[in-house]
Formats: sequence, structure tokens, C-alpha cells
Amino acid sequence: MTAHDQEASRTDQRVVNRLVPVWLQEMERHDADAARRAQSCWDDDGTLPEDIARDLAIWVTARVTDTGFNEEEGPDVTGPARITPADKESVHRWLAERGHRV
Repeated sequence: MTAHDQEASRTDQRVVNRLVPVWLQEMERHDADAARRAQSCWDDDGTLPEDIARDLAIWVTARVTDTGFNEEEGPDVTGPARITPADKESVHRWLAERGHRV
């Protein structure tokens, strides 16, 4: 692994560490059981089961807030965290590095 790859990996991990708590909080409102299972896995060893990893990938894609659109063009994706396209790519890359299909 090159120094660039290591830095990208650290950056991806920071993005995931920032967004997973936001995602879990939102998930808690919609599916408390799945949120508890995901939280347990995350707390134990920082991993996610395949089905929950897939939900995270979908969530981060749906929540991209820095789209380049203005208010008149849409879309308006509101939420407690700003999520850029680069953040989405970081989460997807992080998941793929752990063997999840994204």
C-alpha cells in the first residue's frame, strides 16, 4: 500500500466515523431493531453485516447534500450532516475494502 493509499484509507475512515453515527440515529427512528444490531456490530469491532452495509451505501447516496444544484433546480436534501459526493465515494470505497458489494 502506497502512502497515498494509506492517506486515502485514513480519510475514508474519518468520513465513515463522522457519518455512521448520523446514519444510526436516523435508522433508529425508522427501524429500531436494525439500528440496535448495526450499533452493536459497529461498537464491537467497527464492522457491519452485509445487509446493513448495503443500507449505509444507499443512505449515503440518498443524502448527498452538496450536489451543485441551486434551490430552484433541486434537489433539497436536508439532514443533520453535510454529505458531499466525495463523502459518498469514501463510504463506498470503505465498504468495498471490507468486502461489501456497493
